[in-house]
Amino acid sequence: MSSCRVGLRLAACLLNISEARKKYVVENIAKAALLERNGQRHPEVSVLNIFSDPEYNRSVITIAASIDELGNSVLAACLEAFQSIDMEIQEGIHPCLGAVDLIPIYPLSGVGVEECGAVARSLAENLIRSVPGCSVFLFGEADLPEKRPLVQRRKQLGWFTRRDFSSLTPDLGPAPARRCGLTGSQCGFFFCFGF
Repeated sequence: MSSCRVGLRLAACLLNISEARKKYVVENIAKAALLERNGQRHPEVSVLNIFSDPEYNRSVITIAASIDELGNSVLAACLEAFQSIDMEIQEGIHPCLGAVDLIPIYPLSGVGVEECGAVARSLAENLIRSVPGCSVFLFGEADLPEKRPLVQRRKQLGWFTRRDFSSLTPDLGPAPARRCGLTGSQCGFFFCFGF
């Protein structure tokens, strides 16, 4: 993807998934972000980096695209993650509860944080429609009107100390029942926001 074009409006997503030990799964999720619906490589989407931590069993896939395409690319990657990661057997140090558990969207060029928030909110709504049982907690520019930061949301929810998440009320979707991905119980648990 060339950023030399005049007026190119770019944003990036640092998609956090609950897998690092199965390289082929992580690579397939990254590849899903690069493809258009017809299976052809999308010219305005790039995977800039994949960072995997085997101890945490968590990877961060950095996806950059035009603001108009980023939501669809991230949605495709999320759907692949939900289909590929079995949370019933997932193990790692990080307190993850879903196949996808963090979807931050950042402005890169010619895009404001408000637009990133709108993309994050639209992505969350598309995931709720596409993934039965998906629970979403919004923050940052996607969390309107409060715009609560991630740290505040995690503290409110008891993210690192809570063991029973079923009493939580997500911003979108039903209360999370347990750790899950599409493999098994068809739900995800994640935070979605725009910076």
